[in-house]
Amino acid sequence: MSKTLTWRRLLLAGAMACAALLPAARPAEAQQKTLRAVVHADLKILDSVWTTAYITQRHSYLVYDTLFSMDETYTPRPQMVGEYKISDDKLTYTFTLRPGLTFHDGEKVRSADVIASLTRWSTRDPAGQKLNEFLSRLEAVDDTTFRIVLKEPYSLVLETLGKAGIPAFIQPERIARTPATEQITDPTGSGPFIMKKDEWRPGNRVVYVRNPAYIPRNEPPNFLSGGKVAKLDRVEWRYIPDNNTTLSALMAGEIDYFEAPPLDFIRLLKDNSDITVLNIDKLGVQGLIRMNSLHPPFNEFKARQALMNLIDQEQMMLAVAGDPSLFLKFCGAFFMCGSENETAIGSEPMRKHDMAQAKALFAEAGYKGEKIVVLYPTDRPQYAAATTVMVAAMRKAGLNVDMPAADWSTINARRARKDAPDKGGWNIFITTQGGSDAASPIGNVWFNSTCERANPGWACDPELMGLVDKWLRAPDPASRKARLEEIQARAYVSLPYIPFGQFFQPIAFRKNVTGVLAAGVPVYWNIDKK
Repeated sequence: MSKTLTWRRLLLAGAMACAALLPAARPAEAQQKTLRAVVHADLKILDSVWTTAYITQRHSYLVYDTLFSMDETYTPRPQMVGEYKISDDKLTYTFTLRPGLTFHDGEKVRSADVIASLTRWSTRDPAGQKLNEFLSRLEAVDDTTFRIVLKEPYSLVLETLGKAGIPAFIQPERIARTPATEQITDPTGSGPFIMKKDEWRPGNRVVYVRNPAYIPRNEPPNFLSGGKVAKLDRVEWRYIPDNNTTLSALMAGEIDYFEAPPLDFIRLLKDNSDITVLNIDKLGVQGLIRMNSLHPPFNEFKARQALMNLIDQEQMMLAVAGDPSLFLKFCGAFFMCGSENETAIGSEPMRKHDMAQAKALFAEAGYKGEKIVVLYPTDRPQYAAATTVMVAAMRKAGLNVDMPAADWSTINARRARKDAPDKGGWNIFITTQGGSDAASPIGNVWFNSTCERANPGWACDPELMGLVDKWLRAPDPASRKARLEEIQARAYVSLPYIPFGQFFQPIAFRKNVTGVLAAGVPVYWNIDKK
């Protein structure tokens, strides 16, 4: 059977399925400028402090705003902040909120809201945790002015407030006072869109409408900074697990925007004159294997090193992306190839992928054939492909692997559990990260090795974190570079995660959709629809 015929059959089958999954707009909705986007996962968690899941991050960029945001040079620019000044001794940062900021419930944004939001966020975020180590106090001057007072100078204050991945999204004080160990379920923010919680159908759709009270900055949009002008009346997120159905719907004009098309679809999408394919992240995406440090065998460094010896990045990337133009053949950098922090120090074992060495290290770690639980995502094609390649290598090495399958949202919930693998916990899952945050030792959330305060997997290496502290205090770029190589050399000993390659994930949308920003993550301001 020819490849063309196969595609036609897939598209026909998808078109029949999408007719049932994508009902026609109601009359009132038809009069609005509505963007219908299929997103990569089902939104189940609304709290970006409680989870690092991309779907929650992207929800947060719709409904919240930030104090600072990164421009295309990864320089922090004021966002909710109007004016700010730094004292001569570099210990006091004074910020004034720009006028007219209100939450979706009509209440004004106050310094008390900012302080509560920063306090909650910084208990979980690695960059926020690091800022807290330098912090003397965080205080309100009045309703619109607040201060950050440091114990000693810290040059990354603005970069921390404006980090791109999971920044400090500002929430009302009444919500932000929720303990970080409890999930927030109220999506009230001050951002350019409002979540219509009454129209939220988990497993199906999420609806956002334009915030008529939002006052954007005057500057043009630049990456995540500048004016966040909401030109759409309504954004509808659809969750469709079957990618062939989504592909058919996009080509038929039933949807407008495909957030994460499988990479083997990209060539076909580029050949369609009605579709635009855009890479929105110049650094790309880092694939990572996260091991659970709480339970055997990966509570031992040697077991993590053993797994690393099984990883062949090129084979992983061929499974994930297929097209060599969409991935790097090899990347040994924890902090992203192509960034100023790129180094290959310590990555030699992944170039060799030595089966005999892997078996020896597993034996030294005390592994005796216990079941290793690897979480398999049914609705994330790239993750599923990488997981399949990794598990095949593990089984070839004689490991006893159990691979329970679930959708990504269910895996996000399970990975937060600290139970033993045979009691509903886990040993390994695969995920990704990207952008400027991943390129920094303090912004990279999966690199953070602060034990109980780290992300699920709970990487624990005080020696590594001590090297990060020295990096922060290095007096000049050359000194920082030397410290960075020390950090990566140590990271390849304790392995907070295993980087399995770097690739690029374009988005696809109909030609009548304009203004899509290359912001590193999908954002919906500035988008228009003809």
